[in-house]
Amino acid sequence: MIKGYETMSAIAIITARGGSKRIPRKNIKDFCGKPIMNYSIDAALESGIFDEVMVSTDDEEIAEIARKAGANVPFYRSAETSNDTATTADVLLEVIAEYEKKGQKFDYACCMYPTAPFVTADKLKKAMDELVKSGAQSIVPMSEFSYPPQRGLFIDDAGLVKMLHPEYATTRSQDLQKWYHECGQFYIFNVEEFKIQKDTTMEKSIPFIIDPVEEQDIDNESDWLLAEMKYRFLKEQGRL
Repeated sequence: MIKGYETMSAIAIITARGGSKRIPRKNIKDFCGKPIMNYSIDAALESGIFDEVMVSTDDEEIAEIARKAGANVPFYRSAETSNDTATTADVLLEVIAEYEKKGQKFDYACCMYPTAPFVTADKLKKAMDELVKSGAQSIVPMSEFSYPPQRGLFIDDAGLVKMLHPEYATTRSQDLQKWYHECGQFYIFNVEEFKIQKDTTMEKSIPFIIDPVEEQDIDNESDWLLAEMKYRFLKEQGRL
């Protein structure tokens, strides 16, 4: 039950596959004192907007940690959604279908990544409220690029520096259109629309702007250390 929208139901789906090549066991690696996946579970539970908080995994250890943190793991992923080629959409569709087999349908779903320690209960509540009020199909957390991508450079085959968009060479930065990138923390979406479009960013998606300090890709050990530094700073500032 979504608070304020008592006739609507929602599920949080935390996608936590066991395999991780660049950072071994990344989804349950200790992050500032607890498994990093637990931050997503805690935020979902504390938000109070979900009828179900579940972890989709193929890994017994991840499942056990998830259950101890308060999430449900009612089934394991299939072989098709546990390999390197499976997409997030594949995983979400499988989860939705499994619940519907049991007679459980949800109006909204929130895909949460297990390496998103900057997600908070307040952000989830605010994002859900904005999505429902707007009537849009999904809401996408995104941050503004710190440097205008229109001024990007590349190195050509001859080893020379070239501008990606030379037409903006003399345009003032403040006159360039703001460009954003997805934060990869969570997505909230209308379930029926998702079953049709099979994408978390849909035809009618609205933005949820995230401060760049409150997001960090975690693809390697350097990213991990930087994320921990950001997390400690934000905790000291009372922003988490």
